[in-house]
Parts: sequence; C-alpha cells; structure tokens
Amino acid sequence: MNVVVVGAQWGDEGKGKLIDILSQDVDITVRYQGGNNAGHTVVVKDKEYVFHLLPSAILHKGKVCVIGNGVVIDPKALIEEIEGLEKRGLKVLVKRFKISGFCHIVMPYHRILDGLRESKRKNRIGTTGRGIGPCYADKVARCGIRMVDLLNPNLLRSKLEDNLAEKNETFEKVYDTKGFSFNKIYKEYLEYGKRLAPYVENTALYLNEAIDKKKTILFEGAQGTFLDIDFGTYPFVTSSNSIVGGVCCGSGVSPTKIHKAIACVKAYTTRVGEGPFPTEFTTELKDEIRIKGNEFGATTGRPRRCGWFDSMLVRYSVIINGISELAIMKLDVLDDLDKIQICTGYKYNGKLLKTFPMDFEVLTKAVPSYETLPGWQSTTCGITRYKDLPVNARKYIKRLEELLKVGVKYISNGTKRDQIIKR
Repeated sequence: MNVVVVGAQWGDEGKGKLIDILSQDVDITVRYQGGNNAGHTVVVKDKEYVFHLLPSAILHKGKVCVIGNGVVIDPKALIEEIEGLEKRGLKVLVKRFKISGFCHIVMPYHRILDGLRESKRKNRIGTTGRGIGPCYADKVARCGIRMVDLLNPNLLRSKLEDNLAEKNETFEKVYDTKGFSFNKIYKEYLEYGKRLAPYVENTALYLNEAIDKKKTILFEGAQGTFLDIDFGTYPFVTSSNSIVGGVCCGSGVSPTKIHKAIACVKAYTTRVGEGPFPTEFTTELKDEIRIKGNEFGATTGRPRRCGWFDSMLVRYSVIINGISELAIMKLDVLDDLDKIQICTGYKYNGKLLKTFPMDFEVLTKAVPSYETLPGWQSTTCGITRYKDLPVNARKYIKRLEELLKVGVKYISNGTKRDQIIKR
C-alpha cells in the first residue's frame, strides 16, 4: 500500500514523528515538494535529529529515501545534512538515497532576492529567506537550473551566464545591490554536482518500477495544507503544492497508485510567520502553550503563533486531501488546561459562515465561534492504549472526529518515537 502523510493545518503538525514511525513498515519514503524551508524533528532514545531535505526514514536500516522532482534543493544545505548524519555514525549510502535529476536548484541569487523582496513589501510574507520562492519562480519562468545541469559543465555554463545577465541587472538597477560573480558560482556548483552525482537518477522511473515489484511507498509532505500555493491562505503560503495532489507532479507517480492519505493535525493550532489566524490565543495562553509544546520552528527557530483547534480549517483540509485517517499530535500539551475550546465556525458581519472562506479579507476579519469542552488536567504523556486516556481526553478526540467526519487512527502524547497510541 502506498500512503501519503500531509499536514492539515499551517505546517509543524508533527509529521516528522509520524513519518518516522510509518516509514519503518514501508520500503521507500519520498519527499515530493518544498525545500530546506521545512523541517522534521525526530527524537530517538533521547537523541534529536532535525531534517530539512533528507526524508527522516534515513534513520531506519535498509530503507530507501528519495527526493522527488518537486523538491527544490540547496545543494550546500543537502551536503551539510548528509555530512552531519555521517558524523553521527549514519552513513548515507548510494543504494539508500536517490535524488531526482529534475529537482530545481536554489542558487545564491535566489536567497538574496528572497530577502530583498521581503524588504520592499508593505505586506510581508514572513518567508524563511532560504530562496525557495524565487527558485520556484524561476522554474515556472523556465529559466531554472536543475540537478542534472550540475553534472553537465557546458549546460551549466550556458544557463548560469543567461541567468546572471538578467539577475545582476535586476540587483543593480532595481535593488541598488552588487551582482554575482559567474566564476565563483560556476566552480562552486560544479563541485556540488560532483559530490551529489552518485545519488542522481530518474526517480520517477525508479518509483514506478518499485511499485511494479510490489514495493511500498510513503510520501511525506512538507509544510501544511494551508501553506499550499493554490489552497492555502494566499499570499501567506509556500511556493509549492503541499496537498496530496502535489504527490503526483512532485514524484511522477500516478494518482491511481496512491491508496491512502493520512492527515497530521496538532491537538491545537499553530502557524509561523505572517497571515490570518482566527483562533490565535491571547498572549498569556500563547506563551504557556508555546513553551510546553516547544513551539519554535525546526528550520528558523522562530516562535510559532498558537491557538485553539480550528475544525473549519481542518475539515476543509480533509475534503481537498481526501483524508481517510487522522493523526492527532501533541495531545499532552493540553494536559494542564481546565477548559479547551474548539472552533466550530466563523462569523463575519454578523453572519455565520457555513464553509471556509475564499476571500482573504473575510478570513482576516472572521470571528471564531467556539464550543467549550472540559479539560482532563492529568498527564497523558506515554499512555499507549486509547482506553487508558482520561475520559475528557477521549471526549475531546471523539468530538474532533464528529466535526471532521473522519476517524482518528494515531494519537501522539510525547516527543519520543514510542509515545504514541495506535487505534
């Protein structure tokens, strides 16, 4: 069975832990979109591993990890990630790690442009500054440099000369900033190509051949549904399709070969950066949950904004992703609260909205309607059986199932790999 795991909120839902657990039982794990603007944190026996590009399944012996064509790669960051693992005794073998030759490459001018664009904007997006958006923009503008180009010195030279002729003029005339040296970038990226060449292949063919051989695949999404370039809270989104639909164009695997989609959601809601957030906490509660949940970005370290669970948001996510199972993460973070609220709808101009709004202004000004449930005020951390959860914790889970119209399969109640309930 081939399975997709996506985030159903604004990212940071705890996908890394679930993917780490599920990847033990599949043959191949595939990352299909995003770049090193995302991060997955996995805790194994008190050792913490943070992944930005490598699928976390690389921690499991004998499992194959693939970076699909929909991912944009900063080769320096990827090499540092590989070398960081190897320093910790985890060898990244060629037979266990594969990179699509069609992945687009984040260049130095993408990173600089990312920051310059933000500085000029009145309404800032709150990007990570890693150059991801400008790299995807070049992909769509058909002037991008791909991984396979780093293996062809003549083609790299031709593309880079063309790009710098345009980019340097933009930097100098629009941003009053110095341009880039061709020779320095050319030599640097040729070396990156040589270092990564053993891992590069046509991963679409590899994955489809593996499926024909009855191998099982787990597709891991980065970010979350409401950071999707089409369905997210635009323009405060990422630059790729983070929903289940992104799997196909980001990996080369047909939708007919994907059998199940699982959505990861926190027991509450968080988001990083700017943008609308109807259920955001007051400052005092935000700080309390942020500290207990360690709500700081794995990639940037930025503090996450925190709020109550938003069933309007997640129900819409369930629909567009075709979700068949839910994973509720970080339930234990709510253990100390005497009352817990769930957003069941929005009001705008005195009217109750029945569906998630498309209009950005409506979403920004929407007032959430809440349902209040009693807290359980006892620890859930480390409980391994659903029936052993406090009664009110089970009532909370049941109410979420009713509102979202899909069952909860997994409940995470701690940071460690084994601190999870499987129903």
